[in-house]
Amino acid sequence: MTDSAKQDQVLIFDTTLRDGEQSPGATMTHDEKLEIATMLDEMGVDIIEAGFPIASEGDFAAVSDIAKNSVNSVICGLSRAAFGDIDRCWEAVKHAAQPRIHTFIGTSPLHRAIPNLTQDEMADKIHETVSHARNLCDNVQWSPMDATRTEHDYLCRVVEIAIKAGATTINIPDTVGYTAPRESADLIRMLIEKVPGADEIIFSTHCHNDLGMATANSLAAVEAGARQIECTINGLGERAGNTALEEVVMALKVRNDIMPFKTGIDTTKIMNISRRVASVSGFPVQYNKAIVGKNAFAHESGIHQDGMLKNAETFEIMRPEDVGLSETNLVMGKHSGRAALRAKLRDLGYELADNQLKDVFVRFKALADRKKEVFDDDLIALMTDSTSDVGHGYLQVKFLRVICGTEAPQSADLTLTIDGVDHQVTAQGDGPVDATFNAISALFPHDARLQLYQVHAVTEGTDAQATVSVRMEENGKIVTGQSSDTDTVVASAKAYINALNNLIVRREKTKPAPMAS
Repeated sequence: MTDSAKQDQVLIFDTTLRDGEQSPGATMTHDEKLEIATMLDEMGVDIIEAGFPIASEGDFAAVSDIAKNSVNSVICGLSRAAFGDIDRCWEAVKHAAQPRIHTFIGTSPLHRAIPNLTQDEMADKIHETVSHARNLCDNVQWSPMDATRTEHDYLCRVVEIAIKAGATTINIPDTVGYTAPRESADLIRMLIEKVPGADEIIFSTHCHNDLGMATANSLAAVEAGARQIECTINGLGERAGNTALEEVVMALKVRNDIMPFKTGIDTTKIMNISRRVASVSGFPVQYNKAIVGKNAFAHESGIHQDGMLKNAETFEIMRPEDVGLSETNLVMGKHSGRAALRAKLRDLGYELADNQLKDVFVRFKALADRKKEVFDDDLIALMTDSTSDVGHGYLQVKFLRVICGTEAPQSADLTLTIDGVDHQVTAQGDGPVDATFNAISALFPHDARLQLYQVHAVTEGTDAQATVSVRMEENGKIVTGQSSDTDTVVASAKAYINALNNLIVRREKTKPAPMAS
């Protein structure tokens, strides 16, 4: 690359919908994937890895629909080094205005042993499969999986083969989060210096966070010459996760003095998509998470607060509004009107059509009647709840009353609407939530196992809303549900029902097609 503009530009390759979704329990619905893809596109992500088309019919359909609806981003699908995988990938991404095929094979000694291929046999396979992909698509990315544990001479050899076969991007994955920043930089630098044709393609870095160095490793690779970073929203991903998009983007923005590279990301959209990914994946963001954590811009110690009051730059290296946080936290109440609500939601990153605003306004008024003050986080929880299937699914909570106290057992009186018909039951349990879940199971028997039950307060005070997240598993299918309410037990029931509704949808999608007559 001789163009100085290309040298300065770092492409952001987001794999939240592929590598991020591989986190156990982070499975998203079809509609949620399309929603996240649209948000990534609008935020300025250069390449969206939309999924693994050969993995399932659902993955293929999601990648295909994302490709059809993309506006600005390159839409990429992942495939193994096999003709059938590559063909399937192309069928899914070919609808995009800018399609990309990403094919990979494990090149380290440990990974070569799995298919029992010699170095020469694997080299031939790489040439054949990359050539096949390039015959289908002009934009081909190739990855030597576990590159950081591959012999350097062999890595140089296979990278050269992939370039000659037509790969336009070479991604260097630290698949198990093993490397350190100096090694990450040295590896990219070595490939650029030693491999013929390296100056004609883009090198990419893909780092996992097993040792907590994914962001540092990615930035080190960029300084050494990589011009694409593979990352995910909130660092979502298998095991300890991937490089976090928000961290590398803001690091390049804040420390542009020592890392003079630019991205096309609209950073003001970061907080909104972070919240949405946390909601649909069921993976909440830790409070002290860099950039998007709840405490990232909070200051409690007297010294910090005094400094902030005198000059915000004393203890803040970036402004909250840079990542999409509202500068103010104006309190809304029951006397607030529709226009004020729309303006506040716009500040929080939500653009609502009139019919959407009407529905949310009703929910807001109901909440304001129960809470004296409605804060920003309350509204975010309200928006998250309004996008769930609760109240619109096969199952709906119509009435719930619980009896609890120091004397066991506790009981729950529940009326549940199932496919439009009301059913009532009273059940007991070890606590009000257990009794409620037992009542739901009595009216709607199922074999799903509760894997996670999590509660956190949205704001401070005894009238705070509780946001409840549940994760359930049935026959290998994992679904999540989330809901918020000032009553923790009601929020628990709605989250549980939300997960069951999502499970019902998953069942319907995996039913075999009827036989032709």
